[in-house]
Amino acid sequence: MTEILSRPPVRQATLVRSDAAHTFDTFVRTIGVWWPVEPFSRGRERVRDVTFERREGGRVYETWDDGTEHDWGEVLAWDPPERFTMSWLVTPAPTEVELTFRALGPALTRVAVEHRGWEALSDEQVRAACALDGGYAGGAFTEGWSRILARLVAEAERAA
Repeated sequence: MTEILSRPPVRQATLVRSDAAHTFDTFVRTIGVWWPVEPFSRGRERVRDVTFERREGGRVYETWDDGTEHDWGEVLAWDPPERFTMSWLVTPAPTEVELTFRALGPALTRVAVEHRGWEALSDEQVRAACALDGGYAGGAFTEGWSRILARLVAEAERAA
């Protein structure tokens, strides 16, 4: 019997004109350079850096202008340059994000994100606004990941 998900994962994908290793490295090593902290962070204009600790169990967090650190999540699976999975603590209840980087050629990579675990949120929480209006129920996370991946593409291709 197939399970019907009432809150299916948010999925987005994009193509990057860069090899998989460079694209993966751009995502995790320079996330503080390209991630659109306005509006996709806790501190927005207060964010001075974003750090991705590149190992299983590592933290992903933002650092504000006053030096305080605010967690985005923990790296749950680490398999460079093919994928990583992390908890996502920016939602009202923890969810999970998986990024995969699949080489389609020597200088072409498909990057896919799956943001899942929405069943952990209450009905009210899935309808509440997040960084964008509409919350999960209104498609804000789909739009948000689309914008984030577009910024990754620009940075990875610029630095390739």
